[in-house]
This record gives sequence, structure tokens and C-alpha cells, in this order.
Amino acid sequence: MHMIHVHIERNNQHDITAFELKGHADSGPKGYDLVCAAVSAVSFGAINAVIQLCNLEPRIEQGKEGGYLRMELPLNLDQEVHRQAQLLLEGMIVSLQTIERDYGQHILVHDR
Repeated sequence: MHMIHVHIERNNQHDITAFELKGHADSGPKGYDLVCAAVSAVSFGAINAVIQLCNLEPRIEQGKEGGYLRMELPLNLDQEVHRQAQLLLEGMIVSLQTIERDYGQHILVHDR
């Protein structure tokens, strides 16, 4: 079975340092896969919010064919910028966990 795996990476203070999405939900035909669309909207929305609202450039990697996304926050952020980025990313995790609760056969969130 196809599944999207979301891996949240945290430091010793339990702050988010990066997240990675791998895989495909295949919950519908291409262009009609609601789980994939929801996960993409939530994750890209969070990245765009971090970029625009925190005025920073995270490191972003994407797979050419889709199915892979990684975002890593820069080190040594200003304390207030760091706090804002954490809040936005924690909101993303809540949204992804909500999708997981309703569509757990297509997405699994690993929050370490």
C-alpha cells in the first residue's frame, strides 16, 4: 500500500529543526488525490508562511517527480524569529495529524 510518511526532526529542546515528507498517498486518481492535495497544501503553506512571516530562507529540497519534500530551518535564528517559526511549524504538524486521524491508511506522521 502506498503511504505518505512525514518525519519531524527535533533538537534536544524539542524544537523543530526540519521535516521531511516521502511517498504518495494514491488515495485517488492523479489530480484527484485528496490526501496528497491536503498534505501538499498544509506543508507548502507552512513553508511559505515561515518564509514570508519570519523573513527567513529555510533549506528546501524537492523530488522532481513529487513524493519528496524536506525543509530545514537555518541555525542560530534570532530568538523571536525562531519562536514564530516554531509556532507556524507546530500548527502544520497539528494539521497533518488531523489528516492522519481521518486518513491514516494514507499518511503516517512520525514526530520524534
